[in-house]
Amino acid sequence: MSGLSIAHVLSSFDTGGQERVALDLAKAQRAAGHNVCAISLASSREGPLAEAFRQADVRTKTIAKGRGVDPTLSLRIASYLSRWQVNVVHTHNPHALIYGAPAAKLVHAAAVHTKHGRNPDQARRMWLRRTVSRVVDAYVAVTQTLARVALENNECSPARLHVIPNGIDAARFTPQPEARSRTRAELRIPEDAWVVGTVGRLSPEKNQNLLVDAMAPLLDAQRQLVIVGDGPERESLHLRVAATWKTDFVHLVGARKDVENWLAAFDAFALTSHTEGLPLVLLEAMAMRLPVVSTAVGGVPDLVEDGVTGFLIQPGDRAALSQQLTWLSSRPAAALEVAEVARNAVLERYTTERMARDYEALYEGLVRTQQPSRKFSLLGALGG
Repeated sequence: MSGLSIAHVLSSFDTGGQERVALDLAKAQRAAGHNVCAISLASSREGPLAEAFRQADVRTKTIAKGRGVDPTLSLRIASYLSRWQVNVVHTHNPHALIYGAPAAKLVHAAAVHTKHGRNPDQARRMWLRRTVSRVVDAYVAVTQTLARVALENNECSPARLHVIPNGIDAARFTPQPEARSRTRAELRIPEDAWVVGTVGRLSPEKNQNLLVDAMAPLLDAQRQLVIVGDGPERESLHLRVAATWKTDFVHLVGARKDVENWLAAFDAFALTSHTEGLPLVLLEAMAMRLPVVSTAVGGVPDLVEDGVTGFLIQPGDRAALSQQLTWLSSRPAAALEVAEVARNAVLERYTTERMARDYEALYEGLVRTQQPSRKFSLLGALGG
């Protein structure tokens, strides 16, 4: 089936993981000949990914959510969608689900929701999510672990639950010797130094402080740390680095768009989050043939098999992280073997092309079985 009209509904056009998944998916869908738009519910600035959507020939629209529960938002989304014959409305986080799924039913479109993380919530809003989920035609989890969480939380019925892992642009994330040399020269890191790196928003849940603490006893001219990202924990992290007394060997480079060039400069990748869904940056690091060490949170254990495609530690375990990084630095050949297995796993199961094919098959099955005359009533949904 070709020529579908697809609307992705997002909380914002910021550079979060779920927004990047939606962008990559929208790009693939446009390349396949589908009509695609992206809707942001943010009430603030547009966000940096809006232009990236437009460059991919995806139309963008901001329909700002009001404060608190906004009873008009679903109607406003539906009004926009009614201007063209939308077949599928795909929501990407709890806010988008709550307002986008009813809008889909108002315009007689298939409603698809993707669960990108655990999304714990207050009782009232969880009740609202569960209620609205009853009109969703397909509820997608990006890992088996998140699928189990969805069922345990009664977020959807088993009959409507699907698992479609995220994917990345594998052509973009390949080992790049020239980028490695260029990026290291920018930071004045020796070519033969061993570099641990991480990429992500500097926020409490990402816990980059743990990585600084674990690397502190290892740091010297030949073992250095690079942290790419920005966020509310920036000042705290600077203080943490200063406390190591080894600031010459820790590089806080801020937010960067060319993530692949920074990954190319690393010898190992570390993720120290308290919570995750299926982190794209971990897939990207594995595709770059980097040995990865990650906390065993969210969907990470679905992706990383300990000792086979990477290494897992428990959240907050500084000693275990330091020990694992020490092992990687002293056994580069063994680390590279694990990294090669991980890269092959990503190329086989976690590409954008595979993700887009899976969603297209899901969309087409739903569109074929939709009954355009079916009316949607929010009161009816609340009553069962």
